Formats: sequence, C-alpha cells, structure tokens
Amino acid sequence: MFEMKNIQGEEKDMTLLAYQVFLAVVEQESFQKAAQVLNLTPSAISHAVASMEAELGSALFIRSKQGVYLTNYGKELFPYIKNVQNSEEYLQQAVAQIGGMEKGVVRIGTFNSACVEWMPSLLRGFEKDYPNIRIDIYQGSYDDVYQWLKDGIVDLGFLSSTSAGDLPCTPIYQDKIICVAPQGFKTENEGYITIEELKKQRFVTQREGCDADVNHVMNKYDLPGGGGSYIADDMSAVSLVMGGFGVCLMPELVIRNIPFPVDVIPLEVEEKRTIVLAYVRSDVLAPAVQKMQSYILESFQKKAEEEQ
Repeated sequence: MFEMKNIQGEEKDMTLLAYQVFLAVVEQESFQKAAQVLNLTPSAISHAVASMEAELGSALFIRSKQGVYLTNYGKELFPYIKNVQNSEEYLQQAVAQIGGMEKGVVRIGTFNSACVEWMPSLLRGFEKDYPNIRIDIYQGSYDDVYQWLKDGIVDLGFLSSTSAGDLPCTPIYQDKIICVAPQGFKTENEGYITIEELKKQRFVTQREGCDADVNHVMNKYDLPGGGGSYIADDMSAVSLVMGGFGVCLMPELVIRNIPFPVDVIPLEVEEKRTIVLAYVRSDVLAPAVQKMQSYILESFQKKAEEEQ
C-alpha cells in the first residue's frame, strides 16, 4: 500500500486517480473497502476525497455509521466522473488494439434467467477467443440493468424490449410467456389454458421491475393481481406455486432452470417477451466492448439459424 501524497506524476494522473477513488467509495460505500480495492491506505482515500471536496467547494459524501453515501451534489457529478473513467478505459483499449493486443474490461448487466441460461457458455466461448479481456457481470432486475446502463456502470445489458426504454438495442431472442401451476393442475382443454380460466385463478405475481413483461400481459387481459404476494425473485414465486398458493405467468426461459415439481402449461394465446442487447451509444463503445457485442449477436444469430 502507499499514500497518495507519495505518488509522483503529472497533475492529470492525480485527477484520474482521484476520480478512481471517488468511484470506488461510491461502489463500496466505505473508505476502508475502497482502500482495499485500490490498494491504497484509508488515509490516502480520505485525503483524496477531502482534496476533491476542497477544490469543488462542496461535500461529496455523507458519512454515517451505516456507510458512506453521495450527497445530492455528488449524485449530480457521478455520471460525469464515470464518463471520464470510461473514456480513459476506452483510450487504453484503443492503444492496446493498435499495438496488436486485445485487452480491456467489459461490464455486462443481466437479469437472472439470462444470467443462468446464457452467460456461462457466452463467457467460456469469448474468453477462449479473447483471454486478455476481463468480463465483469452485474446481475439485477430490469430496472437495475437499465439504470446501470444509464449511469455508465455497465457497457452492455440484457433487457426486455418493454424495459429498454430509450436505450438503443438489438433484439436477440423471443421468449414465450407460459403458466406455471401446481403439479396435477387440471385445465378445461388438454395442452393449454385459456384466459377465462386464468381469470378464475389466484396469482403469485412479481414486482413490476422484476418482470415487466408478465405484468404487461396480465394488464392486457385484465388478470387478477397477486392478492398481497409481490415477489422479487423467480425461485420464490415458483416455490409458492408448488405449495398451492396460486399460479403464475413466467417467461419460458425462467422455468427451465428451476427444478421444482410444477406443471408448465402453454397459454391459449401466444404472448412473448423480446429479449434485447442494450447499450448507450454504439459509436462510443470501447474496442473490447465492441468485440463482446459482436460475439453475443453472432452467437444468437447462429442459435436462431440452428433452431429453424
């Protein structure tokens, strides 16, 4: 470890390091943890933050027993400082590419079922071709991934088309919406369930930010809500269905990886969610990110051709 005051270099380098400190404190919500991540001493972190606050003339962080959090002023600066860090990373990757090396960091945001179903094989294949490019995975809800993209926390994000908002994106997969019911559930027609039947059922529902597409389908057909159950994760929802608490609608991709004894029933009407690969602006993607973006799109194109 070393004190920042002992670092020799140009003023620009000090500024970039100060920005790294700022972002590490935001992410870790702790000066101590930020120091460990950056291999600095805690006093170096405190000194860097104090210097930034003195230069800017305003506090950046609120210190409390629960952690360290951004002030409103710090929140306003955050996206700009994040952009500076990203630009530095893009520059380093461009220099490496010009020198004949493929290196860098790609940060990918993903929701749960995409992470479980696709990320292992995508990462294995990509790392085989580009061993010097590091991949960081951020898992969360649709809302999380959308905000991470907006804030520059991630470079690429898996989202549904209904949750991508104003972000540019490319469709990669059509995922059917199905009904998950307790084992032995009887439908009026063999092999599918009608909307009228669904309207008579009690539903286990997920919070809108967790499954906006299913909520869209339920609103479209005026299906009943969850009656007090607003679940944040897929496994819990299916567990409640297995226990006889109700039925739920889910994308087919979700249920593939949940090993619970439940019945999966197609809907009478075909409803799908469109999964997309989203980004902020394609013209400012770093070289390593462009490689990963192309790899993902080509992988899904190949998958679609094989399934035809």
